[in-house]
Amino acid sequence: MIYDLIVIGGGPAGYVAAGRAGRAGLSVLLVEKRSLGGVCLNEGCIPSKALLNSAKLYEHAVHSEKYGVTVTGAVLDHAKVVARKAKVVKQLVSGVGGQMKANHVTVVNGEAVLDKKTAEGFPVKVGADTYVAARLLIASGSVPVVPPIPGVKEGLEAGYVMTNREILDMTTVPANLCIVGGGIIGLEMASYFNVAGSRVTVVEMLDHIAGPTDAEISAILLKEYQKKGIDFRLGAKVVGVDKGSVSYEKDGKIESVPADVILMSIGRRANTKGLNAEALGIEMDRGAIVTDRHGQTNVAGVWAAGDVNGKSMLAHTAYREAEVCVNNILGRRDVMRYNAIPSVIYTNPEVAGIGETEETAKQKGIDYVCKKLSMRYAGRFVAENEGGDGLCKVLVDKKANRVIGIHMIGNSSSEIIWGASALIETELRIEDIKELVFPHPTVSEIIRETIFEF
Repeated sequence: MIYDLIVIGGGPAGYVAAGRAGRAGLSVLLVEKRSLGGVCLNEGCIPSKALLNSAKLYEHAVHSEKYGVTVTGAVLDHAKVVARKAKVVKQLVSGVGGQMKANHVTVVNGEAVLDKKTAEGFPVKVGADTYVAARLLIASGSVPVVPPIPGVKEGLEAGYVMTNREILDMTTVPANLCIVGGGIIGLEMASYFNVAGSRVTVVEMLDHIAGPTDAEISAILLKEYQKKGIDFRLGAKVVGVDKGSVSYEKDGKIESVPADVILMSIGRRANTKGLNAEALGIEMDRGAIVTDRHGQTNVAGVWAAGDVNGKSMLAHTAYREAEVCVNNILGRRDVMRYNAIPSVIYTNPEVAGIGETEETAKQKGIDYVCKKLSMRYAGRFVAENEGGDGLCKVLVDKKANRVIGIHMIGNSSSEIIWGASALIETELRIEDIKELVFPHPTVSEIIRETIFEF
């Protein structure tokens, strides 16, 4: 049988693409070498949120007296938290499998290896079997970057150095946890294990945390973490790890921090190893597959979506890229836009942002104006966050009088940011946004209140 489409990788991009194509009537084969759902569902987005939700519930219980509720003997049982995480993941993986079945997608487990195109189509080897399709969609995702730091390889083999995969399955709480990298994954794990009882140290090469996050909001988040006892070593380059410690260089001096467990969290890279993409002459850039705005590669009939293209390594980006690919495969013109993709850090407090930051706007020479308000301007935020605060920033292009960026720190930010995406995508003028009705009381009203500052 020659399939209409073979999808390589069962993560967010892969299973969405396979499901959409199958629903449209194409014959689809999905190849996944591990578990359906990919890194996001099995080792990233979902399991980490399960842990962070338990931490948030525990913090609420510990500080419940502020809300007129007394809770005694609150305990965070990490082993039970991990067990619940596994149950959640199993349920959702099963759900993805059900979606594939409902959309008549054939699923094969194994590692896909490409071969030269033949008269019949694109052959894909999976173990001893070869499958052929008229088109390919590569969605093989990404893997953690493991730097050549002395001691890391040995630590990974011994088990005291971990990536996001291993730490989410760890059933004990380390006394001392050192996280190498202050990006989203590192910060979320720092947040959880700090609440769970670890002494957490984050070592970051940059002079700030949270990568490309708005600098002002990043600084606020740093202070919130420090209040909770998380130790940060910024502007520090890790030069070696051993069982029990991490050594780093800062200001020309070598220092060290204790570490029973070391989490390597310095980023991810496109997963193309073993794919044999060179057999088809697929263009690559630093290991990632190059795609155009339609998701197509330089090889006719071959598309790529998700982390493997290295553009925006977020699950929701992968969903949309997959839809763009499938729409073009079906003959429906569609293009991928990256100017309104939200980013969220699911800590306590939450951080969410979209579009230009003040830093990127200045770099691009955009003539902008920025307005900001405390989250306390939203009545519901005050009602639900005793003594808490946050910030909402809105950036507007002066010439076009349109929103180009919205950034927030404060709980509920993750659930609000989609609305900011809609405002930027639709290119509404400030006058148009002021006519929109926001439900009251909601924390989302903070966007409306900030807009009225213009």
